[in-house]
Amino acid sequence: MALTHNLGFPRIGARRELKHALETYWRGDISNGQLQATAAELRKQHWIVQRDSGIDLIPVGDFALYDQMLNMTALLGAAPTRFDAGNDEIGLDLYFAMARGNTNQPAMEMTKWFDTNYHYIVPEFDVHTRFRIASSQLFKEVAEAKTLGISPKVVLIGPLTYLYLGKETKPGFNRLDLLPHLLPVYRDILVQLTSLGVEWVQIDEPALALDLDDTWLNGLDRAYTALHGTGTKLLLTTYFEAVDTHAARLKKLPVNGLHIDLCRAPQQLDIFLTDYPTDKVLSLGVIDGRNVWRADLAQPLAILSRAQLVLGERIWVAPSCSLLHCPVDLELETQLDGEIKNWLAFSVQKLKEVSILGQGVNQGEHTIHEALTASTQARKERAQSPRIHNPVVQERLQGLSKDNGRRVSPFATRQVLQHQRFQLPLLPTTTIGSFPQTPEIRQARAAHRKGELGNLQYLEAMRAEILLAIRKQEEIGLDVLVHGEAERNDMVEYFGEQLWGYVFTENGWVQSYGSRCVKPPILYGDVYRPEAMTVDWIRYAQSLTAKPVKGMLTGPITMLMWSFVRDDQPRSVTALQIALAIRDEVIDLERAGIGIIQIDEPAFREGLPLKKSDWAEYLRWAATAFRISSSGVKDDTQIHTHMCYSEFNDILPAIADMDADVITIETSRSRMELLSGFGQFRYPNEIGPGVYDIHSPRVPGAGEMLELLEKACHVINPRQLWVNPDCGLKTRGWPETVAALEKMVGAARLLRTKLATA
Repeated sequence: MALTHNLGFPRIGARRELKHALETYWRGDISNGQLQATAAELRKQHWIVQRDSGIDLIPVGDFALYDQMLNMTALLGAAPTRFDAGNDEIGLDLYFAMARGNTNQPAMEMTKWFDTNYHYIVPEFDVHTRFRIASSQLFKEVAEAKTLGISPKVVLIGPLTYLYLGKETKPGFNRLDLLPHLLPVYRDILVQLTSLGVEWVQIDEPALALDLDDTWLNGLDRAYTALHGTGTKLLLTTYFEAVDTHAARLKKLPVNGLHIDLCRAPQQLDIFLTDYPTDKVLSLGVIDGRNVWRADLAQPLAILSRAQLVLGERIWVAPSCSLLHCPVDLELETQLDGEIKNWLAFSVQKLKEVSILGQGVNQGEHTIHEALTASTQARKERAQSPRIHNPVVQERLQGLSKDNGRRVSPFATRQVLQHQRFQLPLLPTTTIGSFPQTPEIRQARAAHRKGELGNLQYLEAMRAEILLAIRKQEEIGLDVLVHGEAERNDMVEYFGEQLWGYVFTENGWVQSYGSRCVKPPILYGDVYRPEAMTVDWIRYAQSLTAKPVKGMLTGPITMLMWSFVRDDQPRSVTALQIALAIRDEVIDLERAGIGIIQIDEPAFREGLPLKKSDWAEYLRWAATAFRISSSGVKDDTQIHTHMCYSEFNDILPAIADMDADVITIETSRSRMELLSGFGQFRYPNEIGPGVYDIHSPRVPGAGEMLELLEKACHVINPRQLWVNPDCGLKTRGWPETVAALEKMVGAARLLRTKLATA
């Protein structure tokens, strides 16, 4: 009989229960035990939901209080030596210190999980790194599941992926050399799981979707040869892209099954079906774990039926990847437009789709006829809905020319005019955009949304917050100010709410990192801007000060990547539609007298395909979309962009092709390592490397920031440098924000003096 299984479930909770518990714990308002009790209750609820949805094998070990890669670091005893972990079990204090930093050490680096908006904590390795089982949490969770009658399929990050996604902290060392030290600990973990009665372990190796060289692929062979024979059955799991180039190698591995993603890479099925080993199961990811559209079940059923003819009962039915990237339950959406709601499926609904397909495979298509008919009809109604297509947008796209995607003059000409206009000092200081979203701001926004606070009262409340932000920035001594974004809920949701073609949810929360959750809008139709979105707010802020205030917008690629995007047209087309809407806003801001406009693109690198052969086409249309959004202004209007928590060095030509006058990037966690590529590339425009990590409550000293700035000056001409934090400040409190920015401004002034007297 074909089995159904799930690769992972959203851990944050349908109503963000884990987020609230974590933040309450970090404030010191609840105990370790209370936090763990909330986590245990969430795990219980999630296991029961999956069981009741008809899933045969339920994941255990996919839950994390911060991040699954950090969980593996704790389990493997791989805390960086700078945290002085000793030989004790890694408890919550050290776990959160690695994620968030503490008074003695900055946090570990954080970056994007493949091409998603989920961030993972990057393991740190050096020649002294050794491994041991240093956390009992996974084994406790197995016991929890068993008390509920759940037969757990344990989830682990595989050894190859764990090493590949880490980083060496010192030159002259290859982290793959740690594999012989790592594998015995993995084996000990598997043996201990066997003793607990675990039959199947899902061992995730998504790194196989990348372009790996032979040394890493040979490491894969060594790893799974070493892990064979522990008593557990291993399901080697891949996702996010095709792994068909490794098909022959994967079929030979001494594992009990493979999982492949047939949503992202349907073309790889045939090569896996050819000569597939008779002693392995093949798990087929046929329900999209990355998007929210309801499946037309007839299509995945046809795929499963074709595989069944070859494999018989040795097929498993699954989502394409973990459902971590989807909201929890569509049934919680009581305000969502009924027509659009019928087109959607969240995690709970996707599990039911998996279960229905399993029934169809095992009992015949006739047993799921009603579900098949309903899903096909929903897909047909969506395709034919007049709400999808806007002829005005279509006509404008057809009228685009090459001139729409380029500034009037080259950067060197623009730079002179912008310096003359703004008269900023060397190493100008600014922030990325947002300031603390205080409880008062959130309460006012919620009251306005519920109709409890009138429009005029809301306007006055937000203007008061803008005034506060402007005055504090002037007192701190920043050179280029921002209005603080008090009126904005989220950098994508805020704009999407004002654009046609988007729809929004009440509880469509998805984890980004730690306790940080986003509620991605659903992009269902052609995008159109009916009216200005930010002009009044920015114009008011500029009226309060003689210093320049940046207009703050979210760029087209980030609007695309951080939405649940439509799957009925190429992403490149949708990106151009968004770009035109942003372009209109940029032009309106300039007309309102705003001379510096920031168009944030933190997701630009995130959208990069996993296969390098696909990079050029993506980078071409992504850079074009940004330039379409930014190029309608005069030469003396300065365009900024911001990118964070990504590796940029391999796409620097494309970043330069975006032609922003100033780019700000996250560099503090890597101690300016990320900046080196910009220097080697001789990045032509201006750049602001972040000098402190805003995701940590730790406030670094001015000397620490000065040291980073001096490192930056060795890589980039000081005349090109700006000084700023790593990212926006909405998650921080005012006291630490002011303290950190005062030190940042102090560091910039010290360096100006040093450079002037050198």
